[in-house]
Amino acid sequence: MVAQLTVRRSAEARWAGWILLLPAALLLALFFVVPLGLMVQTSLRDGLGTYREIFTSPIYGLVLGNTLRTAVLTTLFCLLLAYPYAYVLTRVGSRMRLLMLGIVLLPFWTSLLVRSFAWVGLLQDSGILNGALRALGIIDEPLQLIRTPLGVLIGMVHVLLPYMVLPLVTTMGQIDPSVLRAAGSLGAGPFRRFFRVFLPLSLPGVLSGSVLVLVLSLGFYITPALLGDARDAMIGETIVQEVTRYGPVMASALGLVLLVGTLVSLALLLALRRIGSDRRIVR
Repeated sequence: MVAQLTVRRSAEARWAGWILLLPAALLLALFFVVPLGLMVQTSLRDGLGTYREIFTSPIYGLVLGNTLRTAVLTTLFCLLLAYPYAYVLTRVGSRMRLLMLGIVLLPFWTSLLVRSFAWVGLLQDSGILNGALRALGIIDEPLQLIRTPLGVLIGMVHVLLPYMVLPLVTTMGQIDPSVLRAAGSLGAGPFRRFFRVFLPLSLPGVLSGSVLVLVLSLGFYITPALLGDARDAMIGETIVQEVTRYGPVMASALGLVLLVGTLVSLALLLALRRIGSDRRIVR
């Protein structure tokens, strides 16, 4: 009797769990699965020829190459800037840590569009940066910073840098200082402690930040549209142009290619993390 009552309560608990998940599942189906299905249906309106054109046309090949290159460079530069900043942030006192963390969070209180327009004012030929360089006598002619891949990279790194800093700070803050002291007591110098102990322990934060920045930068639109040139367009800009000029067929196909490419990139990063974890376990 007691066993039957236990089994019955267990079954009721499972059903209650599924019922609680039902609203979330309905929302996911309504706002993700259904639109995704409509995109697939629209992209196949002209058969597979749309996808064939994407992978054979030099124009779309250039767009995909620009998107991947810009996303990878943005991730790399965000990592190079964020890692030392996060390292210092986890080593300073509480007041300085609060100030440095506030600097990281401050951009979230400003619109992305406003930040991108601010870079237009800074990077244009008659902007603040070129004006300062000319006033100092460093240059005679203004540098071409806007409408270039460099300008897009600068703007995207500025916007996405906090998404790299925060995971790194979280991971570095969880590293036990006694581990580093133990390595020092065994004769490891500062550089050896960093590269053999601290850096491997911080790799989960590196991976988390890289995933966030890479995924966000693959579909970026506003900053590349304001700071970039049509010759270096990314896939987000191309999708908007396709919808505006030619309709949703090619735009839907490009959106699905972007989705698949993002999932593949995510899978590769997770595979790298798994390989790194296995190597650490073997060691």
